[in-house]
Amino acid sequence: MAGAPPAPGYLAYLQDEPVGWVGVSVRTETPRLQRSRTIPAVDDRPVWAIGCFRIRPGFRRSGIATALLGGVIEKARRQGAPGVEAYPIDPQDRRVGVGAGYVGIASMFDAAGFRRVLVTNARSGGLPRLLVRLDLEAP
Repeated sequence: MAGAPPAPGYLAYLQDEPVGWVGVSVRTETPRLQRSRTIPAVDDRPVWAIGCFRIRPGFRRSGIATALLGGVIEKARRQGAPGVEAYPIDPQDRRVGVGAGYVGIASMFDAAGFRRVLVTNARSGGLPRLLVRLDLEAP
């Protein structure tokens, strides 16, 4: 595998208070993703995979998830990851519950330069999950 593996998650702090967390793994080393029948692997590159976000109540819709995403991208670059992948939903400007949005919202990944690779068979909150990817080095 190129570069160092990610920590299993990263925290966001506002002053000294933890306000958010993002779960990260290497796709090719994550049994749940390797066995998934609903989220297919598109190649065998050891990209970092973002599984979920957790933002504390009272801090949601304030940019914490976007800041966490930016931090993961920067850390992945520094550690030599070939890319970052995620599996968000696209609510198309509708509000979704926390139970559905924990996987991330597609527009946040779009704004960070991720490309939409495919619509998976996985669902969250009744919406299909996308597979999105940001390549950090040429495939």
